Amino acid sequence: MAEKNRNIYRSQLSERYASKEMSYNFSDNRKFSTWRELWVILAKAEMELGAPITQEQINEMEANIHNIDYVMASAKEREVRHDVMAHVHTFGHVAPKAAPIIHLGCTSCYVGDNADLIILRDGMDILLPKLARCIDRLSKFADQYKDLPTLGFTHYQPAQLTTVGKRACLWISDLVADLQNIERLRKELRFRGAKGTTGTQASFLDLFNGEHEKVEKLDELVTKMAGFEKRFMVTGQTYPRKVDYNVLAGLSGLGATIHK
Repeated sequence: MAEKNRNIYRSQLSERYASKEMSYNFSDNRKFSTWRELWVILAKAEMELGAPITQEQINEMEANIHNIDYVMASAKEREVRHDVMAHVHTFGHVAPKAAPIIHLGCTSCYVGDNADLIILRDGMDILLPKLARCIDRLSKFADQYKDLPTLGFTHYQPAQLTTVGKRACLWISDLVADLQNIERLRKELRFRGAKGTTGTQASFLDLFNGEHEKVEKLDELVTKMAGFEKRFMVTGQTYPRKVDYNVLAGLSGLGATIHK
């Protein structure tokens, strides 16, 4: 095994405790390949609505989604001081025919924020089945030991008898509440979509010569292509950060239950 670089920060949360699939979900490869997938989605939707984009350009982009030159991207970012523009250039280098239409009409948060929402969604999709299996196994444990007496406590003082199975039901009840809460967060998660630089969609109105219906259709198409049922009707440059707070609150609730 190659020796680790001991001169950079590493997190035990990812190296020691995260599952393989969750660690990949938050990796650079996942992030930047998702950016490229979003650029492909945008190009497909724009072409469908009449923008000057060809199928050949889209094919070239699709063929290079995972062909990411991180050395080139890092060098370009040092030059332009902008991560998204660095990756636009790097993508265009391996897809030269598509280079003129990559990121057409959109702002950095089209890839940055929408990718974050996709990663949040997929992270919950990884977590929820594991949580359901935990509840199922604890349910079997509770049933197995439903008649085994144990001492109950109130205010950390010995109290009346209960059973091991009944005590496990308390854990299960909290986990079910957490499961329902995270399922609700997953169901209600919305896509940022194609909103332009400050949420006014002005650049897309320019692209489609002021045809507002096409701009709305573009927003709808990229949302569906990304696998979301709903999108935010109003945003600024970013999606509302209440989304992050709500997801973190749901996860912290689960963490509190598990700690107990």
